[in-house]
Amino acid sequence: MSTPLPGFENPHPTATGRREVAPGAVHVPGWLPLEQQRELVTACRRWARGPAPIRHTKLPRGGVMSVQTVCIGWHWQPYAYTRTADDVNGARVAAFPSWMVELGRRALADAYQDPAAGDGYTPDTALINFYDGQAKLGMHQDKEERSGAPVVSLSIGDTCVFRFGNTETRTKPYTDIELASGDLFVFGGPSRFAYHGVPKVRPGTGDPATGLAAGRLNITMRETGLDT
Repeated sequence: MSTPLPGFENPHPTATGRREVAPGAVHVPGWLPLEQQRELVTACRRWARGPAPIRHTKLPRGGVMSVQTVCIGWHWQPYAYTRTADDVNGARVAAFPSWMVELGRRALADAYQDPAAGDGYTPDTALINFYDGQAKLGMHQDKEERSGAPVVSLSIGDTCVFRFGNTETRTKPYTDIELASGDLFVFGGPSRFAYHGVPKVRPGTGDPATGLAAGRLNITMRETGLDT
């Protein structure tokens, strides 16, 4: 999909309440307007149907993640990127749309309060995670990418507790942040490889007007640094 979705053409107003959690890690509450949240929910539902559908990712030691994931641009499985979803159905994943590249660039400009912060940022993959009321995500690093460009994270639906840690260990020190529907979280620079996770989702806190009746969607855009 190369044309912008309705409502994604114009720059976002910078939301109030911006907070720098750690150097390079910024939380911007309410960044995505409701109309854009609805459009993203619609797009995510389409991607969840395929060509490589949403699934519970299997871990190398036999466990299964409680979060459901669908990928676009590149397919992620522990712990590598491929163009085809070899652990699902072998299909090539949906293309990464150009309107999401622009969305990522505006996210960086607003988060870092610098109009040039998104210049040259070209995310080419997104992991789209769906959390039901019981799903969690353990502390981990996003480190399969060859690029050190920031990760742009968007939340829609139920509020979660997002735990943002340090680059050395899964344990303390860390900061717990409430991420609500429409919130933006960016981590780059010194915080790019910080451990992070989701220990809790708060069921029933989302607005059904987003098009998501229950649960939480988290969309994380990244630059893989991989060749096409």
